[in-house]
Amino acid sequence: MKDNNKKQTAGRDALSAFAPKFAELNDDVLFGEIWSREAELSARDRSVITVTALISGGNFEQLTYHLQKAKENGVTKTEIAEIITQLAFYVGWPKAWSAFNIAKEIFKDEDKTLINNSIWDKGERGSSDWFTGTVWVKGLLSPNEMENLYNIGCVTFEPCGRTFWHTHPIGQTLLVTEGKGWYQERGKPAQLLTKGSVVAIPKDVEHWHGAAKDSKLVHIAISNMKNSSNVIWLQPVTYLEYNEVDSPFM
Repeated sequence: MKDNNKKQTAGRDALSAFAPKFAELNDDVLFGEIWSREAELSARDRSVITVTALISGGNFEQLTYHLQKAKENGVTKTEIAEIITQLAFYVGWPKAWSAFNIAKEIFKDEDKTLINNSIWDKGERGSSDWFTGTVWVKGLLSPNEMENLYNIGCVTFEPCGRTFWHTHPIGQTLLVTEGKGWYQERGKPAQLLTKGSVVAIPKDVEHWHGAAKDSKLVHIAISNMKNSSNVIWLQPVTYLEYNEVDSPFM
């Protein structure tokens, strides 16, 4: 298992000899401390703020990296388009055009990954109290219907969308129907999920699941509802934790 506390090294890689203090502040303070304060402000919101600031200042050399990071943190193509459109009226049309040209490249594959092939509609937007990024939840069967003891739902994760860490006091079963993503239990390597994957989640095991960076993920979730404590939600999966799992160097 990779170390989720891996440090940012871009500053030292580029400037350790020329400006060592700046490199230290970039790697250890900005990315090591500020970006990791997700309890105070989510990584998704930090990305929106950073992208807005870069476009406003015309700092397009840094924009490519931070648009990619925004995508990884769950900001969608539609949201980026709205952000840039809004900014155009306040920071200038030329800056908006420049930003759109970069954003189109970063988000060019998103349309292909978000086509809904499910026999059900996507349902309602999942709560930001439980999910990072864009997630849709469609209830299919509740325990109150026909005296059923199971809660069955279809969950659609757009690219980079994921649950918070959580547990199920009596377990859960996931049936993957579309896309690609990840399932990870605390302290164990992540498991790649693809169409046809079946995951039997043990009771009281801390875990998360969600989509890959380059694909949506759709799964059916089946939970035994013989008691009311179906999910215990914990802290968000951080950008560093997610990035260590969904990495081209895995």
